[in-house]
Amino acid sequence: MQPFLSKTTALLFALGCFSALQAQDQPPTIWEERAKERFKRIVSSEKVLISQAQPQDSGLKKRQLKRIRRILVFYRCEGFIHTSIPQANFALQEMARKSKAFSVDLEDEYEVFNKKNLKQYHAILFNSASELKFANESQRKAIFDFVRGGGGLIGIHGASDNFYEWEAGAEMMGGQFNGHPWTANGTWAFKVDDPTHPLNQAFGGRGFWHQDEIYQYLPSSYVGPENLRILVSLDMSKETVREPIGLEKFERFNGKYPSGNREVPVSWVRDIGKGRLFYTNFGHREDTYKNAVIMQHIFDGILFAIGYKKVDTTPTAELPPIAPALAPPRG
Repeated sequence: MQPFLSKTTALLFALGCFSALQAQDQPPTIWEERAKERFKRIVSSEKVLISQAQPQDSGLKKRQLKRIRRILVFYRCEGFIHTSIPQANFALQEMARKSKAFSVDLEDEYEVFNKKNLKQYHAILFNSASELKFANESQRKAIFDFVRGGGGLIGIHGASDNFYEWEAGAEMMGGQFNGHPWTANGTWAFKVDDPTHPLNQAFGGRGFWHQDEIYQYLPSSYVGPENLRILVSLDMSKETVREPIGLEKFERFNGKYPSGNREVPVSWVRDIGKGRLFYTNFGHREDTYKNAVIMQHIFDGILFAIGYKKVDTTPTAELPPIAPALAPPRG
């Protein structure tokens, strides 16, 4: 006797098969699955180059290094997942190992953000963590209180594509993503706004060219030079850098800005209560973490954020004019 299926059962079975096939075509939605799809294993030869690019001389005295400072590196993404996150994580681990100035804990679960856990750290570093959605107000309060109470806050690249449901978090970081007309396949000119600032020592008082993806920031969220000490910006004196502003495909972003001179900051610092922020937009590309100059810049920013380096954080707007170091003509 043939097994009997009612029309209803057969229909449900068919719908189930269709749903299963449809699900296979959908991109993964769970963080772990999405990360597994995006992240690639770092091969040994790449690890060597990343390691070689990391500074090992912190310039600190032995007595300062008796108690190693700890950094919580958070890299979860609810939005776009940068494929350079594993390279950045490895670079930070190597930076810590070689300099012996700090240690890093890599984390991607929200429960790390509580008052008790954060007590053991000297800084929180958001490694391109994007569009984070905290489960409750207590997690946001733990971060806010940690930083304002004297902790460090460090943002790398996509860290500013964040906090869309948390205004105070966006304000702490200094600004929010508003497109990237300066795409990852382009090489762009950068000016060093403050050539003698200790956190710019890596650049040797000179502007430069570098291949990376560079953000601009929502005018409504960017706190500006009235609150930030701008360290590095795009060099808008170069036609190559100005050109993307006029491209039609970026009009929905660029239309938010008034006409006239544009400044696009890339790295900055600020005081937040008793705490300290260092943010840099460098770091979209995997090969950025093989660039010793950029890595030294990030290393110096980290040393500031965790309290080793005392530097001037007076907002740029409150300073007398400083002659920036422009990028050289591109050869």
